[in-house]
Amino acid sequence: MTGMVLLAGLGTGLGLWLIVVGWFPRPPRLDNALDAPHGLDRTTDVQPDTRSSGWTGRWGRPAVRSLRRAGLPLASTRRDLATVDKPVDVHLAEQATATVFGLLLPPVAASLLALGGAGAGAGLAMPAAASLLLGVAGFLAPELSVRSEAAKHRAAFRDALSSFLDLVVISLASGSGVDQALDDAAKVGSGPAYMELRYALTEARLARVPPWDILAALGRRVAVAELQQLAATVGLAGTEGAKVRASLRSRAVALRGRQLTDAEGEANAATERMALPIVALFAGFLIFLGYPAVAAVLGGL
Repeated sequence: MTGMVLLAGLGTGLGLWLIVVGWFPRPPRLDNALDAPHGLDRTTDVQPDTRSSGWTGRWGRPAVRSLRRAGLPLASTRRDLATVDKPVDVHLAEQATATVFGLLLPPVAASLLALGGAGAGAGLAMPAAASLLLGVAGFLAPELSVRSEAAKHRAAFRDALSSFLDLVVISLASGSGVDQALDDAAKVGSGPAYMELRYALTEARLARVPPWDILAALGRRVAVAELQQLAATVGLAGTEGAKVRASLRSRAVALRGRQLTDAEGEANAATERMALPIVALFAGFLIFLGYPAVAAVLGGL
């Protein structure tokens, strides 16, 4: 009982400290403040603190430096964060907050139950095991969320890229140049993917660099291989409209074929997942029908 009270007191003190740190954060470092007005590369890890996402990003901020020293996040997670344009510091802060919350929730709940007389015999083993499980779950929850968001973003980007290629081919067929066709196609669509494409083409035009170089960099950032292949195709073809049009048409056909294959695979997987609930429902129905007869036979023995 004494150990539980001490653990609850430690958790309460840590929670109060996190609240104070979250509501009264330290001022930003001078080098970050000086770099902020000039803008930062969207592929870098250091981002302004103004992009923190709510209270989870503020409360876990003190643990960001320690997590970075531990080698977090992993390279795959960094790619996913770059895909969804989420700062690494915010992700690590959310992980720290979720982990601490998962660790402290079972001891606090057990202490409240013990004070109320409902959990006197629970002991320390069960709250400790629950703390470890919830702590690990809290640490992995932001990781899985970012991975899911990145997968959805890439799928939506591929869908938008398919229509973008069709529009570029139509513009090239009407006699437009490669740069003009890319700009016209990017202006037609809407959504996050088209915004990224317009941003990349505008950056290429202002920097006076070939647009396919910026598109290749965008493809590497969002981890969409089809966009990198598109940039390589346009870069190799140069300004020869006929070759570019034929290459982009073949790319569009291949991309639509892959999307159709992926859609069929997802439909088949959904059908297979539906089989288990149906079997479970049928088994429950059989048990419901057969239980009275079995109970009657067993009762007559």
